[in-house]
Amino acid sequence: MNALAKHTADAVTVEENLAIQQENAKFDSQSATDLAMQNTLLVPRFYTTDFDEMDAIDVTPVRAEWDKLIGQMKADPNKGHFRKNADWDSVDWEGMDPALKAEFLDFLISSCTAEFSGCVLYKEMKRRGNNKDICELFALMSRDEARHAGFINDALREAGVAVNLGFLTREKKYTYFRPKFIYYATYLSEKIGYARYITIFRHLEAHPEHRFHPIFKWFKEWCNDEFSHGEAFALLMKTDPKLTQTWANKMWIRFFLTAVFSTMWVRDHARPEFHKALGVDIDWYDQEVFRKTSTIARQVFPVELDIDHPRWRPNLDRMNRAFLAMDRAKARGGVVGALGRVAAGANAVRAFVALYTIPVKANVVPEDVRLEPAY
Repeated sequence: MNALAKHTADAVTVEENLAIQQENAKFDSQSATDLAMQNTLLVPRFYTTDFDEMDAIDVTPVRAEWDKLIGQMKADPNKGHFRKNADWDSVDWEGMDPALKAEFLDFLISSCTAEFSGCVLYKEMKRRGNNKDICELFALMSRDEARHAGFINDALREAGVAVNLGFLTREKKYTYFRPKFIYYATYLSEKIGYARYITIFRHLEAHPEHRFHPIFKWFKEWCNDEFSHGEAFALLMKTDPKLTQTWANKMWIRFFLTAVFSTMWVRDHARPEFHKALGVDIDWYDQEVFRKTSTIARQVFPVELDIDHPRWRPNLDRMNRAFLAMDRAKARGGVVGALGRVAAGANAVRAFVALYTIPVKANVVPEDVRLEPAY
């Protein structure tokens, strides 16, 4: 069958999905691809790791929960979902407020890059591995992430700015993370993705007048994929208690929680018009997402950040101001700009240290870590 006769939503393997997307790449935008190629705080990175170490994982300690999760993912409840249908309203890109359009496109390109980053990492694990359990999991997750990226690209293609995902695979810089860091960061990425999407979805259910683009109607099923991927990483961490229970690893978990939450705060505050159009207060939204994510993460993390601590919000704002100052200094250039970037970077580090040293809450991890979406 001709690739264009099929849709990424129906692809049953990541390879089939990527072949369809590559065929469509002739319609993609250089400017969007260039943005996705950047390596900045606002643009998600591509990761690589020690695949041999991951291939050696033994899921025997969590076999019952593992088989149930894999069974749910193999059933593929969202096959065919991520495609335009009668619920896809027409979008007046030309009539959209220019500031909102710029921020929304930035959001879509960043989201597409993040989804595809997961696809690339999971596909590589599937390709390199020999462990049946691990390869099967990563094949299923890469399938889902490729669908998500393809769906966002469909939305971007309407605006004439789709991302050439095949080019990203070949040319974007990869960052090496040890497997345990992949577990912490990706678990949080998937769970915070669920919390972000379901919070927006529920808000727009109550306030449909703020749904300025049809893609938000697809967020419920989308975030349920994110949730199940997070469940997989929770089980992977559960196979080895040292990953979450040693003092050093608790400190690393604390680090990744602080880094992921503070990065989200800075990213979201860079898109004021986007959140205004949604009818969402950014401070409220981020705190709500942090709260949901913290509650979910009790399934596997023995520590929880105190997001109500008096130092929390002021230092998130301090971090945001530091990055705004860094952007201004970068735009200024020259010696003065370089000095400004150093000063702003120092302020960002001080804000991060102030956040990291907030006393954490201890948590007793349950024996059965599996959860189902509840929001």
